Amino acid sequence: MLTATQPLRAVLPPRHGPSSFPSSGKASAGLWAPRRGAVSSSKVRCTSVSVSQAVVNGQAAIGTVVADVDQERQAGLLLTRRGEVELPVVTLKATVTLRLNEEWSTTEKVAGMVHQPWLLLEFFSSELDPKTGKEMRTQPHAASYSRMDGAGSFVYEVTVPSSSFGDVGAVVVENHYSSEVFISGIEVQHPNGAVNFNCSSWVTCHAGYNKRIFFPLESYLPSQTPEGVARLREMDLEAKRGDGHGERMLWQRIYDYAVYNDLGDPDKSASLRRPVLGGKEHPYPRRCRTGRPRCKADPSSETRAAGEIYVPRDEEFTARKAGAFLTKKVTSTLSAFTTAQEVAGDRRRSFPSLAAIDALYEDGYRNQPGQQPDNLNTYFTDLLEKQVELLLKGEKEEVKEDIRKVFKFQTPEIHQKDKLAWFRDEEFARETLAGMNPLSIQLVTELPIKSKLDEQTYGPGDSLITKELIEKQINGVMTADEAVAKKKLFMLDYYDMFLPYVHAVRELEGTTLYASRTVFFLEEEGTLRPVAIELTRPKSPNMPQWRQVFTPGSSVADSWLWQLAKAQVLAHDTGYHQLVSHWLRTHCCVEPYVIAANRQLSQMHPIYRLLHPHFRFTMEINAQARASLINADGVIESSFSPGKYSMLLSSGVYDTFWEFDKEALPADLLRRGMAFQRDDGELELTIKDYPYANDGLLIWDAIKDWVSEYVNHYYAAASDITGDKELQLFWTEVRTRGHADKRDEPWWPVLDSRESLVQVLSTIIWVASGHHAAVNFPQYPYAGYFPNHPTTARRNMPTETGDMRAFLEDPEKVLLDTFPSQYQSTLALPVLNLLSSHSAGEEYLGVHSEPAWMADAEMRAAFERFNGRMMDIAETIDRRNKDPALKNRKGPGVVPYVQLKPNYGDFKDMTSVMEMGIPTSISI
Repeated sequence: MLTATQPLRAVLPPRHGPSSFPSSGKASAGLWAPRRGAVSSSKVRCTSVSVSQAVVNGQAAIGTVVADVDQERQAGLLLTRRGEVELPVVTLKATVTLRLNEEWSTTEKVAGMVHQPWLLLEFFSSELDPKTGKEMRTQPHAASYSRMDGAGSFVYEVTVPSSSFGDVGAVVVENHYSSEVFISGIEVQHPNGAVNFNCSSWVTCHAGYNKRIFFPLESYLPSQTPEGVARLREMDLEAKRGDGHGERMLWQRIYDYAVYNDLGDPDKSASLRRPVLGGKEHPYPRRCRTGRPRCKADPSSETRAAGEIYVPRDEEFTARKAGAFLTKKVTSTLSAFTTAQEVAGDRRRSFPSLAAIDALYEDGYRNQPGQQPDNLNTYFTDLLEKQVELLLKGEKEEVKEDIRKVFKFQTPEIHQKDKLAWFRDEEFARETLAGMNPLSIQLVTELPIKSKLDEQTYGPGDSLITKELIEKQINGVMTADEAVAKKKLFMLDYYDMFLPYVHAVRELEGTTLYASRTVFFLEEEGTLRPVAIELTRPKSPNMPQWRQVFTPGSSVADSWLWQLAKAQVLAHDTGYHQLVSHWLRTHCCVEPYVIAANRQLSQMHPIYRLLHPHFRFTMEINAQARASLINADGVIESSFSPGKYSMLLSSGVYDTFWEFDKEALPADLLRRGMAFQRDDGELELTIKDYPYANDGLLIWDAIKDWVSEYVNHYYAAASDITGDKELQLFWTEVRTRGHADKRDEPWWPVLDSRESLVQVLSTIIWVASGHHAAVNFPQYPYAGYFPNHPTTARRNMPTETGDMRAFLEDPEKVLLDTFPSQYQSTLALPVLNLLSSHSAGEEYLGVHSEPAWMADAEMRAAFERFNGRMMDIAETIDRRNKDPALKNRKGPGVVPYVQLKPNYGDFKDMTSVMEMGIPTSISI
């Protein structure tokens, strides 16, 4: 098999190419060519189309038979008259760098590709004919195979005689080969110099779809579009929009919208029926339309995909990314294999002891930073070769050790640092500021704390965490009212959002749910101390409301009840983190931006080129989530709170909480009371040592300054923004189609100035990079040891049930029965491990640069400043993590806060998977 195995650096930097800045990390095989995994041949194989109209360097090509054509006559066909003067004929020489799909790179295919004239190029001038006002273009010419470039790519060349029709404004590529090809780049040499085309795109071979338009690196607003390619600019966008009908094929590149009606599987079982998310009843963002048939049992639902879920072809993983993802998925699953086999027939079996939980992990086998091997076969071959070598040396114990590690989980960082961290109240509080979910903590602004829900339906809404209780717990150092006034009280509020689901969740097998409030007090040294937890079961037709407040107790019984209450709250926090902070606010809400940008912003639009790297792989990873993570009976429903109602809760939060303008980090901090504006307009944090906010604001400011320079470079005045039809259509479509259920909200920004555009773009980029990195990569380091952050709670509080005898006899068993079951751990831990990994070929914020940016001297200089600033931020974060005064990031057993530390992705000198850098996009 012949494959393209190296990144294309020698010819032209690809769209997702390496940074223009130095990095000690080295790229490896198959980095840049995306791959569609194995699919049926009917969706990949193509019928070769006649190329009798093509011209191959002055020769007419018919099939594979080549006949001479008079060179002068051919040249004459391309002369353009201007007035009465025939302009002299010049030549355009184009070099095309391409790859084949690795699935189809057989020796026979490569040989056929090399000897057949299948690749046609047609060149368009950037100008219109001054006499006729029509486009100036060449005839399609077939390129000939030239060489391999030494990096595994095929290089084709074509020389086209042409009149002097100005600069080349576009190239139309036609693929008449028998399979799709990945066009990396095109370089056109002409008398005025070289023109580079950064293509980085698959061109299908299916008749009617096998022609693609590519534009040079120079960016243009719609009003500035060279006249000679204005029609092509619109044609390319129309092709990506599609017509909204029919089922999408895997090779297509059509972007359109649909509701989330493919999570259930009612045709398989009535128990797998799920409501449609998106619409008046359950508001939700939109996903990519696939057009699959409707279910017979529920016509409102779309049938589940038999294989891969459609995403536009260029949105798929690269071969390297796909290989690394699969390898990590398999190795993570193997870690759970032994436990899964033991409990296959008993999904409710608890762990018998804390020691049994510890046995899941190999002591000393740390969750080290590193990039995943990108080939599963190679991974196991290398492992086998190592074991054979050790056996030959007689080192049998080391062989046993290596094999045992395959079936063990790596020790999560929190457990590696402090085996008792999960038990300590200080760590419980610290993680609200610096852990896996630092986006929920909020300031208490008034007492008593009140619910907004209907008391007739759910019972009294005033909290039982009273002023008197607070004053007692803080030892009377100040009154409760003083604590509020001095911004000393904070809260995790999972009351209103969870309470409506409590009774429904409790009807599910092996799980429970409460609504919860947890109050913290800010100590003088800048750390939080938990004061009280309130758990509530709403009233029902058969039962009154039940609620109780738990505090860190002085007696043994009270201490154990406190630990049980903490387990309930942590399960709420983990579920909310996964469903809202992570999935909804990043993955789900960003997908409409990706779709709208591709439908309304031309590939030559500067805003498209700014946003594009921040959308890399998001649609693909979201499709995979719909396939096995958030679907009916998937990992989330099976092992996270609140079970089968998880996505409904996500929809409810979107309806009542999500606002685009509040997704900007400063606005989010202000909304939660975690920051306030001083009289001078500057932002000040309510808690000075709030690592997520401290570091996040540095990243936010750097992003905003970079975006400001970018926007100001392309838009001289506000009128350029209001008059940019593509930009306005993009933003209108985001609001009215991508987030259609929020279309009439008054908080949507209006793009009427450079300031408003900078704010919108900075918000999108922050969510796709910094926000996602902060909530994604700490998942396994913090929740991989699930007593520290259980994904669900299975047992009611003994004080609610009245079953105090079992609690008093063995409180540890009650806690273990509350934690996830052994079966649930085999589902959740591999996923957390997978999601927390960095893939080979990842692109990092402030490091990765787009070719179009680098082609513009001013933008190159601006990006270099952005890069330098990000590296300065990395040094600042290192200093902060060494400062003993910052107790939320430095201290005995404390995991340093590195989730938002910029980096190049080089893991050699790193100690944590969380400090490998901030990926530019939501790619995992």
